[in-house]
Amino acid sequence: MKKLIISASVAFLAVAANAQGPRMGFSEPTVYKGEDLEIHQIDAHTWHGNGNKMANEAIYIVEGNDRALVIDAGTEIKDYDKIIAGITSKPVTLVATHVHPDHTGSAINYFDEIYINAADMVNVAAMMGNYKGTIKYLADGQVFDLGGREIEVIFTPGHTPGSTTFFDKKAGYGFSGDSFGSGNLLLMTNFSTLLITCQRTLEYMQKNNIEKLYPGHYMGVNVETQKRVADMLQISRDVLDGKLSPDEGQKGSMGLNHVLTMHGVRINYSDSAIK
Repeated sequence: MKKLIISASVAFLAVAANAQGPRMGFSEPTVYKGEDLEIHQIDAHTWHGNGNKMANEAIYIVEGNDRALVIDAGTEIKDYDKIIAGITSKPVTLVATHVHPDHTGSAINYFDEIYINAADMVNVAAMMGNYKGTIKYLADGQVFDLGGREIEVIFTPGHTPGSTTFFDKKAGYGFSGDSFGSGNLLLMTNFSTLLITCQRTLEYMQKNNIEKLYPGHYMGVNVETQKRVADMLQISRDVLDGKLSPDEGQKGSMGLNHVLTMHGVRINYSDSAIK
């Protein structure tokens, strides 16, 4: 099993690293800089961190009056728990946007439990099978009450069956992992799933005045907006209606044999995704 976990993770990282763009600058102030992680402050009680193993893999720290939520754990971050404790003194709950080794890497082992979407259990054996803690399941619509700050869980499958977005309605932003690709979506399910996810997410964002989503590979300039989600919704409709074809002569990444580039986003997908 260990050999399977290592080979699957290495294959994923090698392919995905080639698919993502370069490191870019951040306007937010830097509050921590270490060997494996650099942390910047979004606002008084919210931080984003970026690893250096796989295209700025992002982590987020969201603090309330009583507790803090840590979203994702990067690829490999030594002493991740101690780094987090240096940012917030509040008790911490670890959640994952999805189960891939650049989001649920080795640092999850610093935590006794992790919350994931149960639909991503199909990836656990291959991609986080060495985890010895307790896996708990997120519920769609679940709210984490951090004390004076609430974070709502909305399932956003497409990239993986269990991809999940975390929303702070009061602040007007969310944390979407790889649900909308950070500019380069690896669609490992299908366009029908992506269409419903985009439609539902767009409606939620409009209803709750959500201005932006911080993605799973945040590079300072690639927050995901209502327009990005609307564009991906239209792409999904057009692909399913046969109005759009993949880029001629281009291959997708990670075994996904097609790629479609439009509206500033690259979608990698397989033949089976058109259903």
